[in-house]
Amino acid sequence: SKGFWHDLRTMRWMRHPGTSFRMILIFLGLWCIFEIFKSSLNIPENPIRPFIMISYPLPLNSSEAYHRYGKGTLDLYFLGFYIIVFSFIRQTVTEFVIKPYAMWIGLRGTKQQRFIEQGYAAFYWGSSTIIGLLVMSKQPTWWYDTTEFWKSYPHYRMEPSVKTYYLLQFSYWLQQMLLLSLRIEKPRSDFVELVIHHFVTLWLVGWSYVTNLTMIGTAIFVSMDISDTFLAISKCINYTKYQHTSEVSFGIFLCVWTYFRHWQNLRILYSVYQEYDEYVPMMAKKWSPKDEVYLVGWMKWQIFGPIMMLQFLNLFWY
Repeated sequence: SKGFWHDLRTMRWMRHPGTSFRMILIFLGLWCIFEIFKSSLNIPENPIRPFIMISYPLPLNSSEAYHRYGKGTLDLYFLGFYIIVFSFIRQTVTEFVIKPYAMWIGLRGTKQQRFIEQGYAAFYWGSSTIIGLLVMSKQPTWWYDTTEFWKSYPHYRMEPSVKTYYLLQFSYWLQQMLLLSLRIEKPRSDFVELVIHHFVTLWLVGWSYVTNLTMIGTAIFVSMDISDTFLAISKCINYTKYQHTSEVSFGIFLCVWTYFRHWQNLRILYSVYQEYDEYVPMMAKKWSPKDEVYLVGWMKWQIFGPIMMLQFLNLFWY
């Protein structure tokens, strides 16, 4: 690092955990200051709160024990802050946990670098899988009951866990896209396909969040994250000298990938193609932001298209 301001100007804070940590501390420090002096400053809300916590709590219904959440422009602040958080986590875990371990088991050069990348992927996707399964288990779509994507639409009264999970995933993918577009890391051989994948993923996440399709989005997240976890673990083992274990892990990965990335995703595609017309409520088949419904006729293909593009990419990587 060449200093805080240099890292800030050049986006090198994404590679230097010390700088990103200081950025996080600035936000947390300001939040504490505003909390302490909020009453004397005569401000109704802490202006730093939207960066750190989810916004837009909705009024309680008689059947609800806690607030559900809506969406709005303040969510952009949350995304921005957690891009910084994910940059800090990534560099800290890779530099101070995975890299020392890779050196300890004797990996050097390109193998070490790839092991570090896949080690972090296993760490993130594994964590995301656990959280995603917990979130999905509380939804009527568990386990891939695809008709529920549409029956109870619109899903605009989000549980706090759903909104937090969705925005954290959005932040992660934005951070990954920044890493790619700024060429902060050494490009992979499938760089073009990876950029397309990230773009399509952000397209899906953004549109599904805005149009209240978080249930189908969560189902896709889970199907992708589980298979990515096994892929990363299999690659990590492959970079070591345990040949038999590597073959076994690859076989397990192949089964998991086929089931989630192809079978379940093809079921989701079928649901968009067929069940969309059957189960979307009539009152939701219009574009009406004030009613939180967006499922006009052409939206079917706006949903179908990017999921199909992901399926083509999955087949390319198969």
